[in-house]
Amino acid sequence: MNTHIFYKYQGAGNDFIVFDNRNGAFDANNVDLVRRLCDRRFGIGGDGLMLLQQVEGYDFEMVYFNADGREGSMCGNGGRCIVAFAQDLGIIGSETDFLAVDGVHHARMHDTVGWISLKMVDVSEIREEGDAYLLNTGSPHYVKQVVGLDTYPVVEAGRHIRYSNPFRKEGINVNFVEAEGDGYYVRTYERGVEDETLACGTGATAVALAMAKLNKVEGQVETPIRVAGGRLNIRFTKTADRFTEVFLEGPAEFVFKGEITW
Repeated sequence: MNTHIFYKYQGAGNDFIVFDNRNGAFDANNVDLVRRLCDRRFGIGGDGLMLLQQVEGYDFEMVYFNADGREGSMCGNGGRCIVAFAQDLGIIGSETDFLAVDGVHHARMHDTVGWISLKMVDVSEIREEGDAYLLNTGSPHYVKQVVGLDTYPVVEAGRHIRYSNPFRKEGINVNFVEAEGDGYYVRTYERGVEDETLACGTGATAVALAMAKLNKVEGQVETPIRVAGGRLNIRFTKTADRFTEVFLEGPAEFVFKGEITW
């Protein structure tokens, strides 16, 4: 049994356990351990777990695990949180380039404390499926407009879509959206967590892009997104059906530090 130091960060209510794994001590193949640590009753608790690791040519590598213990696709809120963690460790200054599962990401700290801009992948394909949109913003997403989102059965409806035949094997994140002022209100059912989360960064990004396609918006676009855990901002450039210079902006805050033994 060894004692390990962990850190807890949150971005708009999306919370993560983070380990400094530059020494390679954390066994990334231990699915049961990751699942147990993410458990909110028997572990530390979190929507996911991240390892900050050394990698040649970049400031660090981000390795992300869903709460079910399996290594996941890109997590936007997690990406901002691990950038804040890297700065707190003294690894980076106000800007960084790091490696994640979907490639290289650039991030920048703003003058507003805790507010971080994270560059996301370019998107060139958004498929329509009935009244919904399918796209990948580093993670696969299903976007559907609804009325009365405050009382909408997000978990029940999201789970039904996530486990439907087209998505049953690999899973998909399901975002329900309603127009609100000059932006949108979004609630997300996340695969890997298998529940609604207070925020989803790649999901908020997917919603902003899908709504730009729906509304035939062109040029430089900025879209405020409200989620249960706070507010995010998505900005990008749209040319025909191609989305470039996509940035997810929002808070990333240290919550606490602790020790755990296994």
